[in-house]
Amino acid sequence: MTSSRGRGAVVGLSVVLVLLLAAAGVLGWQVYRYRAEEGRRQEILAAARQMVVNFTTLDYQHGRRDLDRVLEASTGDFKQEFSARAPQLEQLVTENKTVSKGQVLEAGIVSYDDDSARVLVVADSTVTNKAVPQGQERHYRIQLDLRREGDRWLTSNLEFVG
Repeated sequence: MTSSRGRGAVVGLSVVLVLLLAAAGVLGWQVYRYRAEEGRRQEILAAARQMVVNFTTLDYQHGRRDLDRVLEASTGDFKQEFSARAPQLEQLVTENKTVSKGQVLEAGIVSYDDDSARVLVVADSTVTNKAVPQGQERHYRIQLDLRREGDRWLTSNLEFVG
């Protein structure tokens, strides 16, 4: 009787051990997935924030460099349109001696999947130029569509909202 009882206890403990290991595996997998998703969200937000800073920061003394930063983080139609308008924008910024310093106040993801995302960003910038030498505060709400290309999130559309 003792040996069958002992075997029953061993079998019971083995079953419990297998169940605990399975539960630990499932929990570990869920933690891994959560961290991967959180990492992706942080990459998306970082790309959107940086684009808005680049887009709202211009200095007439470095106009081409500042515009190139926007182009480097762009793709698709947005990149083509911005590239086509960049020479006129650079000329306008230089003629008016414009300096704009942007900063992101908040950013949030509206939606995302493996290859695309939509982000809303609230930003401010202080703009000085010939017409407003003392500076003027500007407030923006910007919606960005991003597309993943390789290991980078690039802006495929940018528009001012609300």
